[in-house]
Amino acid sequence: MPDNTTADHPSRPVLVSVVIPCFNEKATIIPLLKRVLAAPFDKQVIVVDDGSTDGTRDLLHEYASALDVVRVIFQERNQGKGAALRRGFQEAQGEVVIVQDADLEYDPNEIPMLIAPIVEGRADVVYGSRFLGGPHRVLYYWHSVGNRLLTTISNMVTDLNLTDMEACYKAFRREIIQSIRLEEDRFGFEPEITIKIARKPGIRIYEMPISYDGRRYDQGKKIGAKDGFRALYCLAKYGLSR
Repeated sequence: MPDNTTADHPSRPVLVSVVIPCFNEKATIIPLLKRVLAAPFDKQVIVVDDGSTDGTRDLLHEYASALDVVRVIFQERNQGKGAALRRGFQEAQGEVVIVQDADLEYDPNEIPMLIAPIVEGRADVVYGSRFLGGPHRVLYYWHSVGNRLLTTISNMVTDLNLTDMEACYKAFRREIIQSIRLEEDRFGFEPEITIKIARKPGIRIYEMPISYDGRRYDQGKKIGAKDGFRALYCLAKYGLSR
């Protein structure tokens, strides 16, 4: 089990707030929660159900109601991933806050490794990267092309050298993520947060390799071409604004 302690307080465990936006994930939400709860770190789990209509809400009521470490927030209507994350970030109490998708594409057992630069006092923000050597399921070629294009444009706007701006796994010191005014309701969260983080003075950003078990559209994958165009719009919108 990793030693989740801070550099300044080597004997004090670090509480990690895991924020899980969720929409129509009946098949995966309970297995995902079990993996998060079994992962070796001290945690607060915040699930934001974004108006699910497939029975996910019933599962969350039944499973999570008896778990003190899990808090479930039910949005009245579907608003999008960004809106769900905003709500979850407001409730975070841990020293480190990390985004965890509700599907099974990302492995919660990698969270201690991912947040290590923050825990050790070397970083303020950590991005996971699917392109730094971790194992990944082979899927859509044009998705990877689009991802790299968006990351390249993001790097041109921010002058960062990220390899995977669109990856789910992003970890923050709590005071940083709670200090940023987020506006995007859907998948525009990724470019928006990247630009706004890059503009905060003195922020230390790391990338860590992660594995990726991507799913197909017939398995529930939601992001599509319109989200890619929205990401381009957000890169222009937030890149040009101050």
